[in-house]
Amino acid sequence: MRDFVIGRREALLAGLALAGLPRAAAASDDLLYGPTDPQARRSGRVTVGSLVEPPALDPFRQAADARIRVSVLMYQGLFFEDQSGVARPLLARGAEVSADGLTWTFPLREGVRFHTGQTMSSADVKYSYDFLRDPRNGSPGAGDLSSIAAIEAPNPATVVFRLSRPNAALPMTLTNKYGAVVPAGFLDDPNSGTRMNEISVGTGPFKLRSFRPNSAIVLERFAEYWQPGQPHLDEITFAVMPNSAAMAVALQARRIDLAVFSRPQDTQPLERAAGLEVRRWPSLGQRSLDLDCNYGPLKDVRVRQAIALAIDKKTVMDAAIAGYGQVLGTMVAGMQDAWGVPLDRLPNQKVDLDRARRLLAEAGHPDGFEIDLTTIIGYDWMDPAALTIAEQLRRVGIRANIKRIELGVWIRNFRAREMGFTFNDWGTTPDPSLLFYRHFRAAPQGADFRNWNNAKASALLDRGQEVSDPAERRRIYAEFQMLLAEEVPTIMLFSADLLTVNTARLRNYHQHGTGWYFGLAKAWVAS
Repeated sequence: MRDFVIGRREALLAGLALAGLPRAAAASDDLLYGPTDPQARRSGRVTVGSLVEPPALDPFRQAADARIRVSVLMYQGLFFEDQSGVARPLLARGAEVSADGLTWTFPLREGVRFHTGQTMSSADVKYSYDFLRDPRNGSPGAGDLSSIAAIEAPNPATVVFRLSRPNAALPMTLTNKYGAVVPAGFLDDPNSGTRMNEISVGTGPFKLRSFRPNSAIVLERFAEYWQPGQPHLDEITFAVMPNSAAMAVALQARRIDLAVFSRPQDTQPLERAAGLEVRRWPSLGQRSLDLDCNYGPLKDVRVRQAIALAIDKKTVMDAAIAGYGQVLGTMVAGMQDAWGVPLDRLPNQKVDLDRARRLLAEAGHPDGFEIDLTTIIGYDWMDPAALTIAEQLRRVGIRANIKRIELGVWIRNFRAREMGFTFNDWGTTPDPSLLFYRHFRAAPQGADFRNWNNAKASALLDRGQEVSDPAERRRIYAEFQMLLAEEVPTIMLFSADLLTVNTARLRNYHQHGTGWYFGLAKAWVAS
């Protein structure tokens, strides 16, 4: 078995690297979770300020990005989503893929223990990914694994995935957003989701000590973690804060050690504060406006196009985050160069109020209409963005009533595909299949949260997974993006730069482009 091969042997390897796709990577533990600091040492406790609390900590069935940010420190998949687009071996030691792309064999790390004390084996891996991919279990990540026909555990140290069709994105799919490897049998308990708010059963560097809703999540160092000498921190507390102003005050008073600001401009007063570091990081996230294609007037593609033509994304970005980001077309900023169609080639990107009014009239709304626009409480960039968009839509006769709801309610609507007209905020692992497939591929293979149900889009997304030639894969995703921009089931607004502020005592924290807290696995505190 080779150390690590993705794609069809060496002939494909160079092309994958040039395309920015998941590609061959050495199984180097030093590259997991961010850069290694040779000066790091076992050290103390930190507190992280957070504006949004996860509704639950279940990595299989809980879709909230707020959950993923924290759960990646407790739960691990077979691979790690390197920011540069490399799927690096995590619980797997590597991979071998057959010449036809339908059989993937993964040797597993030895001596990995769960937080329960059990030793991980291939039976646990098979059990966990079989649960995740079974649509009856209600995981929002099930569609990502629809190409898997069967999983086998031929011996305790090896797991084999047999596919019904090739999937070039499989290693990046087996990372940390949805699912994890947990002890076989744990999820059989109908209360297992609730139990994950009380105990953690993963293999990650930290385990759960307590989850007090509306207060704090406390993680503690997992002493039997498989990476020698890690993690360095003894304890992490994620403290819920009411707003960015409170977070800034807490940083200055040293009540918290780290905060990621959803509105980057809120860091400006802290740039000259003694003992604080303000840092700016590239983003794999997006702030978007979703249009449920089964919701009221949004059923008509002409209405969705009119909304897109009425929105000035730059003005919305300036209002929401004071320009600290990048206006998007159909691709997140961190992947635009490798995968994105240039904005000037995409339809419905430039403001055209006359055409918007004509489209509304053709759709039977010559005087416009009234519609609810949903924002999520705690995502404070959404409020100024909503006011700005409501004003822009008013110019073409659309009257938007802004409704603020709790994250748990929003997630329930999202899972039920009853999104309506709503803001969204989410990060992706750096592969276009992981960005698009689950969200826009028709059921049952995908979740199609926006009820687009577009057969051509679904066929392109299937083909994008199956093809391994880098140039052809780029062409497929470019065609998909043109269709996405034309039919407007979503409007990608902007990627916000990730701005973190930390106290000087917190060392070697590197912010992952997803917005998730991977970097705390390598961070440490100076005495």
